[in-house]
Amino acid sequence: MNVSRKSSPLTSIYKFKCNIYVLIGDKMDKIRYKQAQKLINEAGKFTGNREVLKKPQEGIIDSKLFGEILNDMMDLEDYILESRPTHYLKKEKAQEFCQQIITIRGQLDVLLGDFGVLEKPDVEGEIKTLSDKYLILIPKSNFKKVLTKFTVDPQKIVVTGVPLEIEDMKKLNPHLPDAALKSIEKKISHVKNDINRKMGQFNLENVLVMVEEDDSGEILAERARELYNAKTVSLGSLKDLTSDEFLKILSGL
Repeated sequence: MNVSRKSSPLTSIYKFKCNIYVLIGDKMDKIRYKQAQKLINEAGKFTGNREVLKKPQEGIIDSKLFGEILNDMMDLEDYILESRPTHYLKKEKAQEFCQQIITIRGQLDVLLGDFGVLEKPDVEGEIKTLSDKYLILIPKSNFKKVLTKFTVDPQKIVVTGVPLEIEDMKKLNPHLPDAALKSIEKKISHVKNDINRKMGQFNLENVLVMVEEDDSGEILAERARELYNAKTVSLGSLKDLTSDEFLKILSGL
């Protein structure tokens, strides 16, 4: 992916520990592997109105998210090991370290929100706000339904369906007959006109291209960067994108 991802907003959770367990042997016995370092003892003080933590309610543990938190915590242990014996971090490393901690805090917000301890973030509202400044180019129409479900303005989405230059089509399919190439060239012209029209209509200066990790996606993304100075995101599967993942992408642009 060609973007860096930023975290969710800070909350007033100051300290936490986690015990990590592994399953060993045929009996899958749980044994204590290692208590995670007390990495977030004082990650930063909450500077706004103090957030009220509510009593936990019934809920379902998001095991995928929980696993991500544990993995991220284990990754942070590298900073502890590499900075021995003083654990002093220079500015660049300190920024990386704290950024990862902030990301974990954001993940914890979501986890606690599932049990009513914290108010769940307005993901769709944030997506609508952050996506509003982009004209989004996508290769296939079925992904448009996914984005509009996330509250992206459908008028600010362009489905290309073809590359942005005829030369790119020849790269993808060098054996296309001339008649087919002429038809595709007309489609390319229509797509470019649509892009220019919408950028003018909505007074947009930013283009975001979302493609899948394949040859056609890479070619489309590369050409869009050249023509429109576009920001590009490559994913394994666009249709499997979740609203939380999309929000992280937008927040990292």
